[in-house]
Amino acid sequence: MDFPIVAIIIIIIALAFEFINGFHDTANAVATSVSTKSLEPFQAISVSAIFNLIGALSGTAVAVTIAKGFADPILATDVVILSALLSAITWNLITWAFGIPSSSSHALIGGLVGAIAFNSGFQHINYVSLLHKVIIPMVISPILGFIIAGFIAISLSKLLSNNKEPRKTNNRIREIQVLSTAFLSFSHGANDAQKTMGIITLTLFNYHMINTINVPDWVIFACAICMSMGTLSGGVRIIKTLSTRVAKLKPASGFAAEISSATLLFIGAKLGIPLSTTHAVSGSIMGAGTTSRFGLNWGVVRNMVVSWVLTLPVCGLIAGLVLHVIRIFW
Repeated sequence: MDFPIVAIIIIIIALAFEFINGFHDTANAVATSVSTKSLEPFQAISVSAIFNLIGALSGTAVAVTIAKGFADPILATDVVILSALLSAITWNLITWAFGIPSSSSHALIGGLVGAIAFNSGFQHINYVSLLHKVIIPMVISPILGFIIAGFIAISLSKLLSNNKEPRKTNNRIREIQVLSTAFLSFSHGANDAQKTMGIITLTLFNYHMINTINVPDWVIFACAICMSMGTLSGGVRIIKTLSTRVAKLKPASGFAAEISSATLLFIGAKLGIPLSTTHAVSGSIMGAGTTSRFGLNWGVVRNMVVSWVLTLPVCGLIAGLVLHVIRIFW
């Protein structure tokens, strides 16, 4: 199979985005286990990297949604895809620099939709699909995470209220939390790695290197490895925000936050819904944090919500700007 130079460039940038996605979103999977001291940061990141890899290999339903769910795949030209990727990378690096947990998924989707709209016209966007598979889940997932995690945390708190050996019990919960961290990392990989798979599949389709929107095996493995390597590289800034600044969690509430968000992401991956790991995890941490006597840091929460609201439109606008610049030199 002969790869055109432009296709190779796009694939390399897409894999770079997947790597950045890994280190940007590492905090989502490990913040609670670090906060509750169930795992040291390096241990948590190592566990997350392994299970991100396994999760990324587990399916392609979300990748298909990204590839053809929001517009005709033919409209996703090389210039459009390149603009979307550069937009998402720019937004990820900006939010990472300020330690703000934002959605890599929505950055990529916003960039892709914006690039197609500015290149071919806004009438070509499938707004019904965008509403049902992105905007509604964007609102509902943190709310569900908040409610489910809060319910689990309160239930565990009541069960442990008469416990005569709290230190021993907390240590046991910390051990169990290693499993919930692994589950969350698996679900993160299963959902997030597929977005880049969809972008690369679009590129291959538009260069007539594949005939259908089916993700090739080598694309699955390449994206899985890049996300895992990115996860292994860190993401300490955002880990600090989620693990200490949003809420102070105990082992039981940390476990509740991880189980809640991991379940939501796992279901989303199976249904082909590109959920935001950041939204699910942050909402769950907030819900679990309400059971803490320290409560939530509402200033940090406000900044996070503002970044969530801005991600889709800002990345769409950045993609439009990048598209204009590329056209000048293309």
